[in-house]
Amino acid sequence: MEGDPKLRLRVFDLNCWAIRYLSKRRQERIRLIGDRLCREGFDLVLLQEVWSERDYSDLKAKLGACCPFSHYFRSGVIGSGLCIFSKFPILDTLLYQYSLNGYPYMLQHGDWFCGKSVGLAVVKISGIVFNVYVTHLHAEYCREKDAYLPHRVVQAWELLQFIRHTSQAADVVLLGGDLNMHPQDVGIRLLRCWTGLQDAFTETKHFEGCEDGCTLVPNNRFTVKSELQPFPLGIRIDYILYKAGSGFTVKCEELQTTTGTAPGADIPYSDHEAVMATLHVQRTGQAAGVTPGTAVPALVEVLSEARTEVRVGLLAARRQRYSSGRMALLALLLLLLQAAAALGALAGLADGQPFPKLSFALLAFLALGVLLLATGLHLFHTIEVKMLQGTEEQMRMALEVLQERPGRS
Repeated sequence: MEGDPKLRLRVFDLNCWAIRYLSKRRQERIRLIGDRLCREGFDLVLLQEVWSERDYSDLKAKLGACCPFSHYFRSGVIGSGLCIFSKFPILDTLLYQYSLNGYPYMLQHGDWFCGKSVGLAVVKISGIVFNVYVTHLHAEYCREKDAYLPHRVVQAWELLQFIRHTSQAADVVLLGGDLNMHPQDVGIRLLRCWTGLQDAFTETKHFEGCEDGCTLVPNNRFTVKSELQPFPLGIRIDYILYKAGSGFTVKCEELQTTTGTAPGADIPYSDHEAVMATLHVQRTGQAAGVTPGTAVPALVEVLSEARTEVRVGLLAARRQRYSSGRMALLALLLLLLQAAAALGALAGLADGQPFPKLSFALLAFLALGVLLLATGLHLFHTIEVKMLQGTEEQMRMALEVLQERPGRS
């Protein structure tokens, strides 16, 4: 078994920042991305933020010779933006949309409309079954006051559960995407500890690219410089993670990130840098891989930390649900008072109209609008509370199981 030849696999991951009508020089950058993929001949290509199906179709046509197999994952109002291109046949696909993904009234951020998800493609290469996952988690926007942290922790929890429950038949697991988490954030630590996924950047034998592997850097002309002021080198939020199943080993021989502008152009490929990994996969015939049981104390610690963040989000969601419910109730009472006044006037119980008709009608429409809006918000935050409660309960049960394991200390 040790003499089996190694399978060399080249993986490309990029958040393309291809928002129709909003992203600068989008079509030109999509063309440049396609040119590079054709030129270098990657085996697997994992892309995020390909929001336009036209852009996906253009890439599919351009990559037809080098990556003839592909899948576009559809979800949400404008789509998940996720797609996979493969040199090898895709045997099966599956999409899971995260239960929490920001707020519909935060229009300036827009994550809620995107239907953030994780996509799975099953690929068989030289007799080895690969479960290839691509995902994009909720953006951070403000690290000091991160209102979306509980949602992102829930997404990380659902991601790791999705991987655990769908990868049991896989020989190798690959995950690529924009996780919107720094390497030491609770979500990424929870994901890696629970699943045993290894970070290509920390495991690689040779690295070439941006300092510290950063994928969002200040010298990229498309990045928002103010958001990166606390991080002069940039931040690393795009990852290629992998894990070998029983009887296999996976090693990252080389990892690269793009730097500067695309060859022959005056612009970079995206506001993110691409991550490119060269993996060597070999059949060993021996049990392999890291299981959660090998690091129970660390897992208990990170799971407790994640549960605390979910509890903080749950308290905030309950407050918002209460506020929106109270607003809806007040609007309903105002409508009832207006209805009573109008009925009284019709019945002749009141001398004349207490308010001018126009003002009375405008007030009624305003109260009705507030009632509808507040009711919608109350329903939304009720769903949010239930999702956070469910996740907190799952984490509590997982902690109890871990703490009951013998010799966990």
